[in-house]
Amino acid sequence: MDTIWPESLPKAKGPKYTLVADTIRKAIENKTLEVGVKLPPVRELAYRLQITPGTVARAYTILTDEGLLQAEVGRGTFVAPPRSPILDDVWSRQLHLRDDKYDANVSLFSPRLPDVGQVALIRECLSKIAQGDPRMFMNYPTRDAYLPVRQVVVDWLSDLPLGVVTADDIVLTHGGQSGLCVVFQTILSGTKPVVLVEDLSYAGFRRAGELMRADVVGVKMDKWGINPDALDHILRQTQAQAICVSPEVQNPTGGHSPLERRKEVVEVARKYDLQIIEDDCYRMGDPRAPSYRALAPERGWHVSSISKTLTPALRVGFAIAPKDRSVDLRRSAEYGYFGLAQPLAELTRLMLGHPNARQLAADVRTKMGEYVRVAVNALGGFDLNWAPEVPFVWLNLPSGWRSAAFSRAAEREGIQLRSADEFALRDGRAPNAVRIAVNGHVSLEKFEDAMLRLRALLDNPPEQISV
Repeated sequence: MDTIWPESLPKAKGPKYTLVADTIRKAIENKTLEVGVKLPPVRELAYRLQITPGTVARAYTILTDEGLLQAEVGRGTFVAPPRSPILDDVWSRQLHLRDDKYDANVSLFSPRLPDVGQVALIRECLSKIAQGDPRMFMNYPTRDAYLPVRQVVVDWLSDLPLGVVTADDIVLTHGGQSGLCVVFQTILSGTKPVVLVEDLSYAGFRRAGELMRADVVGVKMDKWGINPDALDHILRQTQAQAICVSPEVQNPTGGHSPLERRKEVVEVARKYDLQIIEDDCYRMGDPRAPSYRALAPERGWHVSSISKTLTPALRVGFAIAPKDRSVDLRRSAEYGYFGLAQPLAELTRLMLGHPNARQLAADVRTKMGEYVRVAVNALGGFDLNWAPEVPFVWLNLPSGWRSAAFSRAAEREGIQLRSADEFALRDGRAPNAVRIAVNGHVSLEKFEDAMLRLRALLDNPPEQISV
């Protein structure tokens, strides 16, 4: 340190703590201070420079936060080794290893994605944002400012059969549920609108509808999704304005609607002027048929997110309206929340535009498939609906088990899963089934142990059935 300040603190403008930090930073960059060198104690350096100890402490804290210094309790402050992107990536990929190996509890409520490099990518992008244009942190969001983000989203969605989509059609939302609410706000009118859903469906449909003071009515379904005859029957009895469907990955059963079924639904929707809202948030693989927006461009709405492809933590989603309703959808979003926070929008642009983003999504899909195969190997002897690119399995329970009783028994084993009751309307009937989501935050071994414990329960139903 004597070679850094031969006499005193350099003469320059600015707070003294920044001068101290800048001097140490430059010394580290030009190797005057080598990795592992111990810096003087705060009071000693303050006395040498004739400044307050608080000034030196603040400079040390800044450099520690930057990763240039590291403080070790009882030993002092040292020049830190350079951060290695490879080591950071290795650390982030070992997310499941930080689980308590003695804790048998496993949550299978909702899919949890494995980290195959997303954490390292997010860190890299956040670092760039932190060094970016300061106006990003001080201005209200504007549509023009978000044009580059929307253009990247168009490219991200370019392999989907959505019909013609431009950057002007993209509305950025706070995840898929936010996208669903914005679409409802755009479509629904009147004091008591009616929204249709499948008899078993994502509970978020019902909650979003109720938030809009809508009556949510169930429609009979089969293994291919909405039954067109049942839909026609319901529409003769109600003046429903919209129907929510998940044709690629039906939540919770994991089924899908083939092209012919989608065409039949479109035919009925046109007959009664029904809007079709497609929730595509659970699809991880390639689409198996054109979207409703492509099949019925005058009434097809599309909602998706990155929650099942990259990460659910950022709450980034996209909503797309029929071509002649894009302005209405944009207005609903702008009136509701102005837009995503600018740093979040920029993070979305950097992430989805990164050359590794698609490969990361593919790696997530591959890894989740490994967990699905473990579940199938353990539970395949039962009535199981699954697909390698669906992040959950649907288990129809064997004789002797009710879904509520099985869920309670699983919870006693430290395993949390969702009963079919959670996906049924309040006045609807639910089958004796459960949804088991993949948890990529735990090791494959721990996940397999949970599946084997579930199999043991299935093999030993209670003597008395709980109703």
